[in-house]
Amino acid sequence: MVEERGRRVARALYGAWLRYPRLSMAVRGGIAAGLAWLVGIYVPHPLGDFPYYAPLGAVIATTSTLVRSVQDSVRVTVAVLLGALIARLADWLLPVGPFSIALVVAVALLCSSWRVFRETGSWVATSALFVLILGNADALSFVGSFAGLVAIGALVGIGVNFLLPPLHLTPAENALDGLSTLLAHEAEDLADVLDETGDVPVEDWEDRRAALQPVLERTRESVRQSREAARVNPRVRRYRRWTRGQDVRARELETVAASVDVVVTLLVDTGEPVRLPESLCGPLARSLRSLAEVLRADAWSEDRDRLVDELQGQVRGFRDRLLELESPPGEGLVAGSVAVALRRASDAFTRVRPDDVDEEVVRTDPR
Repeated sequence: MVEERGRRVARALYGAWLRYPRLSMAVRGGIAAGLAWLVGIYVPHPLGDFPYYAPLGAVIATTSTLVRSVQDSVRVTVAVLLGALIARLADWLLPVGPFSIALVVAVALLCSSWRVFRETGSWVATSALFVLILGNADALSFVGSFAGLVAIGALVGIGVNFLLPPLHLTPAENALDGLSTLLAHEAEDLADVLDETGDVPVEDWEDRRAALQPVLERTRESVRQSREAARVNPRVRRYRRWTRGQDVRARELETVAASVDVVVTLLVDTGEPVRLPESLCGPLARSLRSLAEVLRADAWSEDRDRLVDELQGQVRGFRDRLLELESPPGEGLVAGSVAVALRRASDAFTRVRPDDVDEEVVRTDPR
């Protein structure tokens, strides 16, 4: 009984570790910071006089992927040295005071905007202020300790990341699921509107299209992080097809999002909504609902292939119905363009699935 309870607790903790990447990042950061402090204590003088700067570098290195941690560590070290140089130059020319601080911060902030620093640019100003205000007593010793210990701590963090590398697969999967669900809602709602009135309200759909863009951007960033985390990561061998599958799925959803946007754009004219012939509204609504079913389906299941076949059949039915009609030129052009957009969306779904990845692993395994 006790052993069984212990196993359940262990599984629950492991599940939490896998489902919440922030938890694993916090543990890696804590371990790295503690180790960096120990290393900083035993570093010879003068670096060992300021051991509390080493955990800063460790935290920087463990809050990103393995490859990014190396890149960010180099950028932070360069930023710290540049900030220190700015502060020393100001200290040689001016006494420490409001004017020198303002000048140092202004120059440092200008330098921090250089693209080479990316997200680490704020360290230029931080380093400049630290060195200008705190490093007067023994400037060279302080600068060397500050920059050196940050670099040493970053190396410790890189080592922890190498031993416990993040993979970020599940966050990317969750982001893709969220985007897929949002697109399914849009397709279903558009189908409901076509069934009920045949008109697409302009203001409502303009707001929806605007709200979709941040979700697309977050999904792109999450997939990019997953791809980056897979580089130089020994754990990725087991999940290589999963990472490739996420790239494929991201391209699918990008195409579907663009296709749905085209459909809405075609049906929402500048000012007055376009009304399609009633005989086309039903097939179009059924195509959109079929698209929503594919988007809601488990991306890794075999049932999705059946739903894709049904979607392509509905799209062909809409196209065939369109060819039977003699529509006015404007309506015919709009309907034809809608058919092309739907065909593009249905053709975007691939039949390639990562069959060598266990389905349970896909749902729960590493970040």
